[in-house]
Amino acid sequence: METRDHNDPQEGPMSSSGRRATVEDNHLLIKAVQTEDVDRVQQLLEGGANVNFQEEEGGWTPLHNAVQMSREDIVELLLRYDADPVLRKKNGATPFIVAAIAGNVKLLELFLSKGADVNECDFYGFTAFMEAAVYGNVEALKFLYERGANVNLRRKTKEDQERLRKGGATALMDAAKEGHVEVLKILLDEMGADVNACDNMGRNALIHALLSSHNWDVEAITHLLLDHGADVNVRGERGKTPLILAVEKKHFGLVKRLLEQEHIEINDTDSDGKTALLLAVELKLKDIADLLCERGASTDCGDLVMIARRNYDRSLVKLLLSYGAKEHFHPPAEDWKPQSSHWGAALKDLHRMYRPMIGKLKFFIDEKYKIADTSEGGIYLGLYEKQEVAVKTFCEGSPRARQEVSCLQSSRENSHLVTFYGSESHRGHLFVCVTLCEQTLEAYLEVHRGEDVENEEDEFARNVLSSLFKAVQELHLSCAYTHQDLQPQNILIDSKNAVHLADFDKSIKWTGDPQEVKRDLEINADVMKKMNEFYKKSGNFYQNTVGDLLKFIRNLGEHIDEEKHKKMKLKIGDPSRYFQKTFPDLVIYVYTKLQNTEYRKHFPQTHSSNKPQCDGAGGTSRLASPGC
Repeated sequence: METRDHNDPQEGPMSSSGRRATVEDNHLLIKAVQTEDVDRVQQLLEGGANVNFQEEEGGWTPLHNAVQMSREDIVELLLRYDADPVLRKKNGATPFIVAAIAGNVKLLELFLSKGADVNECDFYGFTAFMEAAVYGNVEALKFLYERGANVNLRRKTKEDQERLRKGGATALMDAAKEGHVEVLKILLDEMGADVNACDNMGRNALIHALLSSHNWDVEAITHLLLDHGADVNVRGERGKTPLILAVEKKHFGLVKRLLEQEHIEINDTDSDGKTALLLAVELKLKDIADLLCERGASTDCGDLVMIARRNYDRSLVKLLLSYGAKEHFHPPAEDWKPQSSHWGAALKDLHRMYRPMIGKLKFFIDEKYKIADTSEGGIYLGLYEKQEVAVKTFCEGSPRARQEVSCLQSSRENSHLVTFYGSESHRGHLFVCVTLCEQTLEAYLEVHRGEDVENEEDEFARNVLSSLFKAVQELHLSCAYTHQDLQPQNILIDSKNAVHLADFDKSIKWTGDPQEVKRDLEINADVMKKMNEFYKKSGNFYQNTVGDLLKFIRNLGEHIDEEKHKKMKLKIGDPSRYFQKTFPDLVIYVYTKLQNTEYRKHFPQTHSSNKPQCDGAGGTSRLASPGC
């Protein structure tokens, strides 16, 4: 028979009679708690059953079970037998969090006294406060708020889940999804919950309420959220707005209430290019279609009449024609081919789909069309006067937006800077349209990291550096700006491997002071970090002096061709060219020092007529050829 280690935590301690409790006793203890048999619980504990035993499937302990059953007397009994008050289940839930699910204020208070943190969360980011909102436990919610629970804490989940844009929800979103009207009122009116907080998918509480399939109070909750200023143009999965979701629910009252909102975007589309009106026609919702048309919805959003005819809905056909819908709708040409290969598929979708134009711009703020994130929004694919562009988004009036546009307007076409096509304003945002490139230098280096540095790579690296220096020179001299943020992600490469400098929102107008261009002429931080690794032990890192710069140049020249520095060589290209371009004044500095040096004083032994010599400055001093 297999024996178990006497230190096995799943086995219990020795009882007073000397008998060691078995694993079976531990399971019986949990069973006794679940059936609320206090006497049996007491008996098993006295017999040595493990008070902290965790069942295999979910990691439930006797204490977790007692809290779930809301049996305060059993909880106290288990704690007297040294039950761990902060032990976690497999999902990370502590007894304190389970107490919030049960809605038991006395147990919440007890576990706080035993060391629980009011904002502690399980492995999926759920706090006790969130669980109280999920289960509609008003008294527990109020108690936790009084004890300092963070009302607007966003759910922090596992990294792999975050990569899928999971998590980020708040207690308000949970209450809206579950249809707890009273909890919502308390959160909004008494606790200051942020009505427009969004989860990692960009959904606010209004979207969560409209997505819920079992929410019978959706109309009351929608009204409550709108009364507190919920954003009506926010998007859920597949780009669906609250108006589109209300149409999908076939809920006339919700559609009507949403259309009463001042800033509603009635013609906005989801990621498939469908507007609320197009969906209403597809779903044969004549009353909703009539309401949308009456409020100004565009009928130029798809083949509405043909869809209605195909559904044999004569009255809807007549209605659509009365509002100006076209009998023969002509969608964008299917054979349109984008110039970009990297962004081609997404651009074709954007070209095909219906989108309300913003001036001369057609684009869609959706993950499918996002190029990159920025500090003030993002960069998206767009079509500006049918030209493929990258659209950088700003809040209107942003100082960075002004800097970006001002700098771009001063640049020449066909330069080494990205071309500025124009900008459009809409709903408090500014959309700046520039050259669409295939990738950043950062992305290129990431893909080609570790490859052999052959002639082709050397030529590419030289081309990048040459183009970058020309771009910086043009920016300084022609545009009278300094960039202030030269980074690999701000250097773009087009389909022909041409290099363009981008992102001028941190640029400043150059007054002529050389110090203002300092940040545009600094050594790449990655290169400096790599070179400083040689001095880890001594701590004698490079300082911002001319002497250390010369030492840096010498050491870089010695080490650049080593196998482990391929990536660094790809970044800087030829060292001599790199330093001449990065520090153009250095040559003059060294020349001046050489000119003013009295070599006979310092190197008398080098003055010999038997050795080859070279002229010093003005012919006044001579130096032996090694080092000339």
